[in-house]
Amino acid sequence: MSDQELFEKGLATYQKVVAANYMAHREVYEKLRQVLLGEVLGGFVFADLACGTATGSAAALAGSNVTRYIGIDISQPSLDAAKEALTPLTCPVELRCGDFVAAIDYWKGPLDVVWIGQSLHHLLAPDKRIFMRKIRDLLPRDGLLLIWEPTRLEGEDREGWLERFHQMRTEWATISDEEFAAFESHCRASDYAETAATWIGMGREAGFRTADELMIVPNRLARVYRFRH
Repeated sequence: MSDQELFEKGLATYQKVVAANYMAHREVYEKLRQVLLGEVLGGFVFADLACGTATGSAAALAGSNVTRYIGIDISQPSLDAAKEALTPLTCPVELRCGDFVAAIDYWKGPLDVVWIGQSLHHLLAPDKRIFMRKIRDLLPRDGLLLIWEPTRLEGEDREGWLERFHQMRTEWATISDEEFAAFESHCRASDYAETAATWIGMGREAGFRTADELMIVPNRLARVYRFRH
């Protein structure tokens, strides 16, 4: 099987997970929508880092004051799907194929709200801090960084979080054993969850004026955080 076929297979599995709401995409993007409608005054440029297919972001942005959408993802097939999902937005839409971490190093132009969903945890702790500082330096005074990331319980190590993820197998009824094994293999290879205190502490160390937790997803594996300039 080619790399492209392997990726498309993984993307199809992820879309099944989203459709079944196993990771609480509906609740998370409703929370994002509430923030965008209730806290972001005036027009804003929205950067969707590691945007994937952007279906959740498109729903969250509908009816908001967004003046420009910029989505970045390393997967062109995901961006092709995102282009379709974002069609209802009335603002200019720009999709960039590339690594979201590298993209921030070369960012030019205005930026008001940055959203990262289930991707910042792929970096190790020192790199997370550096990246959050770069975001903070790009945002204006009233800018926002919002992240949705895997979160360990206080006192729980990485293996403990991975075991809690493993226990979700019985609840992911529409996913085959092979599909779940591939999902779990990705988590073990690439996911570095932090505790809530660490996520919030990283934001404060990066220079954000306020850093807080907005929600815990029902399975308690991930949380949404808000960092305000």
